[in-house]
Amino acid sequence: MPRHQYKKLTVQPDPIYGSFEVAKLINFILRDGKKTTAEKIVYGVLERLKKEGQDAIKILNQAISNVSPNHEVKPKRLGGASYLVPIEVRKERKLFLSLNWIVTNARAKSNKEFHSFEEKLYTEIKDAAQNQGPSIAKKAQTEKLAEANKAFAHLKW
Repeated sequence: MPRHQYKKLTVQPDPIYGSFEVAKLINFILRDGKKTTAEKIVYGVLERLKKEGQDAIKILNQAISNVSPNHEVKPKRLGGASYLVPIEVRKERKLFLSLNWIVTNARAKSNKEFHSFEEKLYTEIKDAAQNQGPSIAKKAQTEKLAEANKAFAHLKW
């Protein structure tokens, strides 16, 4: 049991779009404290989406909702055996998982095909918004594992 009450930190919405999701995406891309670099990348991607005549925030939210899983598994120990118990995913965790998978899969793309991280992130967000790509595959894999372990749902308590 924790000794102290956990105080949840709140992230302020980004100044340009006023979106909480954009601010979280910037924080996910952030490396070595270089926030301006992360902002340039994210705003560059959103500008590219806007140039195509589409609402950039709408596409980002569509990508996030397509990638976020409804169920995941959590290991529970019971009498020496470990069971993977399926649980529903909270809203904050859905956002965390979807942004994490999008950024991770964008980083994993090959450098031969794309010249900058901005291009990689752009293609990953476009693919996720169209319900395709490795992020969607990761979601399907997670939900499939939860479905396969449905028999242990009674251990949720």
